[in-house]
Amino acid sequence: MINDVFFPADILIPEVEYPEKWSVIACDQFSSESDYWERVRANTGDEPSALNMIIPEAYLDGINEDKAAEIICAAMNDYAGRGLFREIKDSFIYVERTLPDGHVRRGLVGAVDLDRYSFSGGSFDILASEGTLLDRLPARIRVRRSALLELPHIMAFIGDTDKIVIEPLSDKTDALPVLYDFDLMEGGGHIKGMQVQGNEARAVISAMRALREKSRPLMVIGDGNHSLAAAKVFWDELKQNLNETERKHHPARLALLEINNVYDPAITFEAIHRIVFGTDPAEFTSAFEKAMPKGVDYDFQWITGDRSGSIGLLADCIGGALAVMQKFLDSYAADTGCRVDYIHGLDSVTRLAKDPGNVGLILPTMDKSELFATVASGGVFPKKSFSVGHAKDKRYYLECRAIRRGLAAL
Repeated sequence: MINDVFFPADILIPEVEYPEKWSVIACDQFSSESDYWERVRANTGDEPSALNMIIPEAYLDGINEDKAAEIICAAMNDYAGRGLFREIKDSFIYVERTLPDGHVRRGLVGAVDLDRYSFSGGSFDILASEGTLLDRLPARIRVRRSALLELPHIMAFIGDTDKIVIEPLSDKTDALPVLYDFDLMEGGGHIKGMQVQGNEARAVISAMRALREKSRPLMVIGDGNHSLAAAKVFWDELKQNLNETERKHHPARLALLEINNVYDPAITFEAIHRIVFGTDPAEFTSAFEKAMPKGVDYDFQWITGDRSGSIGLLADCIGGALAVMQKFLDSYAADTGCRVDYIHGLDSVTRLAKDPGNVGLILPTMDKSELFATVASGGVFPKKSFSVGHAKDKRYYLECRAIRRGLAAL
């Protein structure tokens, strides 16, 4: 490999009769709303679906993870054995995602070099945006050890103020072969993917090299931090038994993801709110207000079934304010036995907060300029600090890539 970070890849596209049944939203969405996933299961039925290759977090508390990993790998084997995929060789995929509000988010699917990524900070080209919870990695690593394929929902940001990497492709769509074009389920909008190869792919690589000269880090992982961290841990484990040539060319060294320009007008950051289950709302809100450093920098709101309020926090940056809040929540949950969940969408947190024994925390929204500034300074955001848009805006599973040698053509 040459000294690059982002590469075209051999990407697998499902050739299925109902692509809208294949493509399902990221597994960490609607984690307290099992009814959403029940609708998805009813919708997909017996048709081939990415649903059979993921574990929705809504079900994590009630499953055997070893058994779930076996089921996921069996589904991958079945789909690959049936010749379900078409391989797009040595290409990027230019993606236009029409969001539910009508805005079009532009992205580029390709592969990153895991040797140039760290979820622990440092002078790497690719860095995590949030703190990594090591106890969330083993289940993901277990799947990856046995899996034929990777099926990513990872989104990475580049800070391309001059818009030289992704945006030029929007003027060339008439010349790019269309790979998929369909409506997403559950009101997720529409997605269209086009193959980028040859001269257009080389132009992307050249633009990324130019961007790398002026932007450190080159990428910040905006969504799917733990999935990419698991891929990294697995690769670091695997490469210990490989020689230098094998390390250069092993498919597990790369990880498939979508890059987006943080300065794309369609990119918005939404706060990921908190719900506290199984607590005394009055005791919780009193403890929360006492523990927080008072100030006017960032405003946090709390709501219960019949009460609401807000508290201003003193902090140098939003990452610092969120870290103080999260430290309190973790400590309070450990002391009292309550459960904390992470909720996308103001409507969802408001509805859940109405139930007895629940409290909702509504977090402030981050400005785009704070993302790269925080990470470049050596900081990370606490877990589940922000979301790329609303819950339904998140990336849906669609493309795959082989991560085991000898499986280049399925």
